[in-house]
Amino acid sequence: MSADKARAAASGENAAAEEDELAGTEATLIEHLTELRTRLIWSLSAIAVLFVGCFFAADWLYEFLLTPFKTATDGMREVRLIYTAPQEFFFTKLTLALFGAVFLAFPVIASQIYAFVAPGLYKKERYAFLPYLIATPIFFVIGAAVMFYGVLPLALRFFLSMEGGGGTAATIEMLPRVSEYLGLIMTLILAFGVCFQLPVVLTLLARIELVTSNQLKTWRKYAIVGVLIVAAFLTPPDPISQLGLALPMLLLYELSIFSVRWIERNRPPVEGLETSESSS
Repeated sequence: MSADKARAAASGENAAAEEDELAGTEATLIEHLTELRTRLIWSLSAIAVLFVGCFFAADWLYEFLLTPFKTATDGMREVRLIYTAPQEFFFTKLTLALFGAVFLAFPVIASQIYAFVAPGLYKKERYAFLPYLIATPIFFVIGAAVMFYGVLPLALRFFLSMEGGGGTAATIEMLPRVSEYLGLIMTLILAFGVCFQLPVVLTLLARIELVTSNQLKTWRKYAIVGVLIVAAFLTPPDPISQLGLALPMLLLYELSIFSVRWIERNRPPVEGLETSESSS
């Protein structure tokens, strides 16, 4: 038997086995909508409970978010922020509580998404999907930590260096509004957290055979340009923030090439193919 016939026979056997595996799991549209409603209720309930907790802890959370600002000042000056409208800080606390609630509720949201789609997946697809479900929040936290403890203090130190005054000149002092500072923190956390998903996305595409390591090598020069554009679009217009996002993304792209190559080397062969090739 030739290799092509063996591959076709093996594919047919695998397809039949997979159809048997999903037999009896079919559901009507109403059942799907009911299941989706249940998963949404659980996710929104988790966000609501955490929102209440985060609102009462909003002062502590905001104090924690001031850490990069304190690091940038090196303790040489008092950290002061202002708000220019009576309701501004209250709504800032609401925004902070919602952001914290969604961030903390991600494991619940991810588990509900997996519980919704898992019945429609083959067993091998469920096993392949789980590692990426776990890796997504890990890389998000790593990206947020790189921004919070590394890039943002350097960027704030750069902005603080523009302060001036003294003598006959007017005093120029950086006094950020609480809402603007929170907006900057949230934007950078999302930007770094999402961009650090690059290895997860590329390895997932490699697992379903949409990209290869050779293609990633060929696309490297385009990836460099794309990374620089993304960094310029997502970060403030200062070189420290832009390079602080671009350089890790380029390193992650190179890491993705190695991970994709590892997946290619460890991809299981088609059953029956090796036997036919060895006998021919």
